[in-house]
Amino acid sequence: MSLVRDGHMITQSDLTLHRQQAWERQSAYVAAHSAFYQRLWDGKTPPKRLDDLPDLPLSDKAGLRLSQPMHPPFGDYLASPRDQVSRMHRTSGTTGQAMNLAMSARDCEITEIVGSRAQGLAGLGAGITVVHCLNYQMWMGGLTDHMTLERTGATVVPFGVGSTELLVRTIQEVGITAISCTPSYPSVLERVIAEKFPGLSPADLGLRLGLFGGEAGLDDPAVRQRFRDTWGMEPRNANYGVSDVFCNFAAQCSHDTALHFVAHDVLHAELIDPETTDPIQIAPGATGELVLTHLLRDCQPLVRFRTGDIIAIDATEPCRCGCTGMRFRVVGRSDDMIVVRGLNMFPTMVAAVVAQFADLSGDYRIVLDTPPPHHVLPVQAELAKGKQDDGTLAQRLEHAFKAKLGATIVATILPPGTLPVTEGKTKRVIRSYS
Repeated sequence: MSLVRDGHMITQSDLTLHRQQAWERQSAYVAAHSAFYQRLWDGKTPPKRLDDLPDLPLSDKAGLRLSQPMHPPFGDYLASPRDQVSRMHRTSGTTGQAMNLAMSARDCEITEIVGSRAQGLAGLGAGITVVHCLNYQMWMGGLTDHMTLERTGATVVPFGVGSTELLVRTIQEVGITAISCTPSYPSVLERVIAEKFPGLSPADLGLRLGLFGGEAGLDDPAVRQRFRDTWGMEPRNANYGVSDVFCNFAAQCSHDTALHFVAHDVLHAELIDPETTDPIQIAPGATGELVLTHLLRDCQPLVRFRTGDIIAIDATEPCRCGCTGMRFRVVGRSDDMIVVRGLNMFPTMVAAVVAQFADLSGDYRIVLDTPPPHHVLPVQAELAKGKQDDGTLAQRLEHAFKAKLGATIVATILPPGTLPVTEGKTKRVIRSYS
């Protein structure tokens, strides 16, 4: 795999030395120019060795959210002069206050290079025409992901969201064979096709590769098989990232459904216990919260940044595809974790059980109308189109959760089409209490 150093390529054998030298430069830069980290570190000098990074305190989204209103628009973790900001994005705000993201021209280029590695790993490249169906209105998933797709050599159709009937016609007319979107977006297309294009099936569109990101669920074999059966496409998780850090730095390959970390040269990863914050060694079988540090970033460099994502390490040896470094799965977000009688429950675990019922569409919501502690998990699951509840479905679903996860749920079965489908990220956990 080619690696980046100030725009130049380095070999894999140089990686360890490169990472150490990159940290020495980046830590000096952050210490000199980031008021946010000067305050957080309280006069402490960052360690010279990358391996000693746990000596520094952790940073998190809560700190960034306080920084931006106090030092608008980019916060006092903007380490570069304002005139070096080449592009501004905004986070989706799915997990809270939307954040302004500043990027220099070099930040943009490195982001595109890293993202193209992920998309290329998932199967995109020259000769493929891909339609990009994510929001272009300031979100990283729009323009920046578009640029990563282009960098693979593919032909990119910048469609965005909305005008779904036009999208269906465009796919047919242009001969598009790949789509970049969230995993829930094809459900929107399916409904439009059924309503507006009688006699046309999703598989008739000719999409052969689905490049998905922004939502969990693709680890489930049943979900992946549904894409194959309904669309005739191969689904790949091609776009895992953290907007504040890099919009895309991990993807699946054709050999392994685990996410491959592809940003070793510009990003340092750690694992911590989300409760105690103690370091956890990155090794097969380890589970913990992902913590990330930029090794090369101009505008808003982050050091030991808590992502809130709980990941499980599958492997650390090279994959058959040639990718080195850790391979992992996202278990869930720490802020989406629900403790039910001592059991840590994540939406991905709920999705895995719901997907096993052919009478259900696979769409669901966890609606919490009381604050913790939770003794049962309220799950709303939607019937698949053309299916009917025989009166036992809720009970069977409750039994399945108890048998597979040890959790007690109260299931509500909803008619087909009840739950809203979105063109962006779908929020699965709804907390309706104040």
